[in-house]
Parts: sequence; C-alpha cells; structure tokens
Amino acid sequence: MKHVILKSLAVAGLAAGLSSAAFAQPKTVTIAVSIPAATHGWTGGVVYHAEETAKQLEKLHPGLKVIVKTSPDGAAQANALEDLMAQKVDALVVLPFNSDELTNPAREVKKRGTFITVVDRGLKDASIQDIYVAGNNPEFGRVAGKYFVDNLKQGNVVVFRGIPTVIDEERVTNFEKALEGSGVKVIDKQYANWNRDDAFRVMQDYLAKHPKIDAVWASDDDMALGIMEAIRQSKREDIKFVLGGAGMKDMIKKVMDGDKMIPADVSYPPAMIATAMNVTAAHFYGSAPMRGTYVLNAQLITKDNAKDHYFPNSPF
Repeated sequence: MKHVILKSLAVAGLAAGLSSAAFAQPKTVTIAVSIPAATHGWTGGVVYHAEETAKQLEKLHPGLKVIVKTSPDGAAQANALEDLMAQKVDALVVLPFNSDELTNPAREVKKRGTFITVVDRGLKDASIQDIYVAGNNPEFGRVAGKYFVDNLKQGNVVVFRGIPTVIDEERVTNFEKALEGSGVKVIDKQYANWNRDDAFRVMQDYLAKHPKIDAVWASDDDMALGIMEAIRQSKREDIKFVLGGAGMKDMIKKVMDGDKMIPADVSYPPAMIATAMNVTAAHFYGSAPMRGTYVLNAQLITKDNAKDHYFPNSPF
C-alpha cells in the first residue's frame, strides 16, 4: 500500500485519520464492510485483511465499531446490505460480488445519507460512491509484459486469461502492448477463469499443441499453481519461468526463496480492502473530509522486495 496514486484526496486528512488514538476525535461511528465470502484465494485474502483491519481500527479509534459481513453471491450480498442498514451505520465499505446486482442496493443505501466506499469491482453508477479504491489493471498487464521483455528478451509465450471482463481485457491488452517491438511473441491465449483446475487443463492443451514454450504469463497466482503442476507432470524443460499475479503467500515465498520457475510476481493486493477501510475511518476521525479515487499501483515483486508482500498468516 506504499504505492498509491491519490486523486482528489486530502493527504493531510488521511495522515490525521491514521494518527494515534490520542489525537482522534471522541465520536461514535459505525462502519459496515460488505465483501464476498472466501470463494477463492484472493477473496480469502480480502476477508483476512478486512477482519484484521477492523480490529486495528477499533483499537485506534475509541467509539468506532466496524461490522464485517461476507456473502457467498450477489443476491446474498444485496440482502446483507439491507440487514446492515437496519443497524444504522454511518458508512459502508463494499466490494461488490458483481456490479449488476449491487448497484441498486448500494444506491438505496446512499439515499439514507450513508458515506460509501466502493472497492475493486465498481458499481454501474459511479455517482453513488464517495471513495473508490481499486488495483491498477492496465498497469498490472504492462508491468508483466515489461518483465517478459526485460528478462526473456525473445521467445514464445502462452497467456492465461481470467474471465471475459473489462478487468481481464485491460490486463491482456496492456500486456501485449508492452511486448510490441520486442522478440517476445504470444503464440496462444485462452481463458482459464482464474481457476487452478481450469488452468491445469489449459496448460495440458498448450503443452500438447506447442513443442516449444519459453515462458508462461499466468496472470493470476491460483492459475499459476495449476500451470506448474501440468508442467511438472509433463516433465517439459523448455519453459524458463511462470509469472503469476496478486501476491499469494505461497508464490511470494517461492520468490523469496529464489525459485527459478517463479522468479517474480505482480501485486494486486487483497489488502486493498484495508486501504479502503482506513480512508473511510479517516473521513470521520481526520481533520478533513475524504473524497475521490485511490488506485493502488501494480508493483513487480522480486526477491529484493518480496518480504514486504509476504503475509504468512493470510489464507492467500
């Protein structure tokens, strides 16, 4: 979270809001946090960081109550918003399960005068939010592409896409732009749904189709694990490395340990929920109101800085 682009935000307000409890205004505030349940590794990390941050904020600000509610799907999350509003919350931090099902429920929450912070998956109506916190998906693809150009120099690369979404398109488009003019060539790209088992099957297909693959852009750490298993079973030795993304602790540990097949990773931290919760609290306990957009930089994680991204107690 050191690498944050601030747009239309009062930096002084954030600093004051994150100061010690001794300087916090003695006021009673309730913040609700609505997030997807741990349906896969990344959202498991979101839940972990939300719960840890809730405890830290309540300790930092006497009078603050943080309610964290997880939901297994969009419909359940819409219902959860109604339940949370019955508790008369002052602010809502919401990471939508999907944009379509959560936009209208969030709009109803906003009509009650609730301060709203949206995280990662935006609502269809951006006017609902007071603060937006997200990862930089175009930069995620660009950083990955640059790594291939700088380290592979030339060769054949296969690409793993997530699901057909704007986020995925932004990542892949900018990855390919970063390769332009280099000797690195994308010879295949398929969707694997950000899923370990699907990635395993797609990698088996790639291995059968292509006699020479120099490196793999997994674009996601869950998929990278499935890819690595397929490579292991095939006993292929032409693949120099696999680059994932998002900062799964198992992958970061491999980077820290100097694993030649996993030499780096690209950040897309589930800890962005912590950023969202902190700036929301700063709106109430800081010296200036908070408004605007936070875009967390996509950072290349290498052996030199991996320790800063390693959370051994996180489920992700």
